[in-house]
Amino acid sequence: MKAKGQAVDIKIDAEEMAAYLDEVFPQVRGMFGIDRLDKDLLVMRLHADDRHLRPGGTVSGPAMFSLADVAAYVATMAFVGKQALAVTTHCSIDFMRKPEAGKDLLAEAKVLKLGRALSVTDVLLFSEGSDKPVAHASLTYSIPPARG
Repeated sequence: MKAKGQAVDIKIDAEEMAAYLDEVFPQVRGMFGIDRLDKDLLVMRLHADDRHLRPGGTVSGPAMFSLADVAAYVATMAFVGKQALAVTTHCSIDFMRKPEAGKDLLAEAKVLKLGRALSVTDVLLFSEGSDKPVAHASLTYSIPPARG
């Protein structure tokens, strides 16, 4: 990730981020896991269970959206620090194929642009163990202004 020609490093590691999510979003505690978090890539996991399924036994669209959205949030927070009030301002998601039943979903998120006020993140979703994406999302987050 680069901002204005300079490399940008992350400010929060995976363990600290997981604790932060538990603190600011206790309603999703245990739903997501962070498999990898570095300046190049976030890999986030949806621990898919019965509450995430739709008729037919596949992971639902709203559950896939949640994974993409939380992954973009986490990827952004990794670079800007703890900004609980950052919010999604745009999301576009394409559902490409049916996720495999009984498997967790993985999100691979990359911050494409990081500015003072906005971040743009690209997210691919995969069924665990597959290299064929089940969905692709592009999300923009609004970052609150720094308090001075």
